[in-house]
Amino acid sequence: MSEITSRSHCPSLQEYTIDVFFRQSWRDERLKFDGPMQVLPLNNLLASKIWTPDTFFHNGKKSVAHNMTTPNKLLRLVDNGTLLYTMRLTIHAECPMHLEDFPMDAHACPLKFGSYAYTNNEVIYLWTQGDERSVAVAEDGSRLNQYDLLGHVIGKETISSSTGEYVVMTTYFHLKRKIGYFVIQTYLPCIMTVILSQVSFWLNRESVPARTVFGVTTVLTMTTLSISARNSLPKVAYATAMDWFMAVCYAFVFSALIEFATVNYFTKRSWAWDGKKEGMEIREPFQANMARIKDMRRESATLAKKSNNTFNIVGTTYAMNVAKDQGLTTISKSAGGATTKHSFLHKMDDPYTEAKKSYNRVSKVDKISRIIFPVLFFIFNLGYWATYVNRKPAIMKANNLN
Repeated sequence: MSEITSRSHCPSLQEYTIDVFFRQSWRDERLKFDGPMQVLPLNNLLASKIWTPDTFFHNGKKSVAHNMTTPNKLLRLVDNGTLLYTMRLTIHAECPMHLEDFPMDAHACPLKFGSYAYTNNEVIYLWTQGDERSVAVAEDGSRLNQYDLLGHVIGKETISSSTGEYVVMTTYFHLKRKIGYFVIQTYLPCIMTVILSQVSFWLNRESVPARTVFGVTTVLTMTTLSISARNSLPKVAYATAMDWFMAVCYAFVFSALIEFATVNYFTKRSWAWDGKKEGMEIREPFQANMARIKDMRRESATLAKKSNNTFNIVGTTYAMNVAKDQGLTTISKSAGGATTKHSFLHKMDDPYTEAKKSYNRVSKVDKISRIIFPVLFFIFNLGYWATYVNRKPAIMKANNLN
C-alpha cells in the first residue's frame, strides 16, 4: 500500500478520511507464462475471473472505490505468475481520541486491514518494501487545516476469533493538533472578556447601570463561548484542557459580578448609616439655631423703628440684613470698615457635606479587586500555559509519537 493522501479529520465524530492508492501483489503459479513480454497489462474486468485477496478495512466505517470515468483499477501480470492489483479508494476510518489535553492533544489514527475469510494458515500479509517505503504519504496531500501530520508507523498484528487467527496489517498516522485556530476563536476572546469584566472595578461605585451591564454582558459572553467551543467536540464525560480554562475564566467573570453586588450592597448600607449618624449629630444644633433665628427676628422687628436700622450692643454696631433669596436673617458685624457675615445655614450644611463625601469614597473592595483579580488571572495563565507546554513531550510519548 502506498501514496496515501489525507483529506480531512473530524474530531467530533472521531474519524478521518483518506484517499488511498491501495496496491496488492501476490503470486499465482497457475498464471505463469512464456512470451516476448515480461509484464502483461490486463483489463481490470479480468479481476473478477481470477483469485484476488478478500481484503477489508477493520476500522473502516465506509470505503468507496472510484469508478469515474471508468473503474480506477490496474491489473498487471508478470511472467512468473506475480500479479499487481491497484485500486483507488476513499476510506472513512475510525480514530479513537483521548481529548483530555484538547486542544494541545496528539493522536495516532490507525488504518487496519486484512483478510476477511482466510486465517493466517491460509493467507499471510507482508509489507513487501520494508517499513520506510511500504507506505508513502504524498507531500501535498498531508496538509490538514487543524492538524500537523508528524509521520506514520507500520506494523502487523494477530487477532483471534472463534474461526481462527487472522493477520492484521496496521498503519498509524501521527497527528498533532494546530492550536492557532483555538487561540483566535476561543482563548483570546475568553481572556479579553475577563479583562473587560475587571474594568467595572474602576467605575464609580454608584454607577449601578454601567457596572450591571459589564457584569451581565461578560457572563453571557462566556456562556456563549463555552457552548460554541463544545459544539466542535464529541460529547465526552470528562473535562478537556479548554474546559478547565473556560471554567476558570467563567469563575473570574462571575466573581467580578459578585464583587459588584457586594460593593453595591455595602454602598447602600453605608449611605443609610452615615446619613443617620450625621442626622443625630446635627439635630440638636439645628433646633438651637432655629430658636436663635426666631429670637433675632423678634429683636429685628423692635429695632426696625430706628431710622438707620442699626443698634449698639456693648459698643459694637450690628446691622440687620434679610436675605431674600435664601429666606434667612443674618447679622452683619462692622468693625474697622470690614464686614463679616455669619450664616448659621452654612454651618448646618457641613454635616451633610461630610456624609456625601463618605458616600462617594472609593470602596476598599474595589481597590483590592483592582490588584487581586489581574494578578490571580496572570498567575493562572502562567501556570496553565507552562503546564501544557511542559506536558507536550508526555502527550507525544503517551501516543507513541516519539
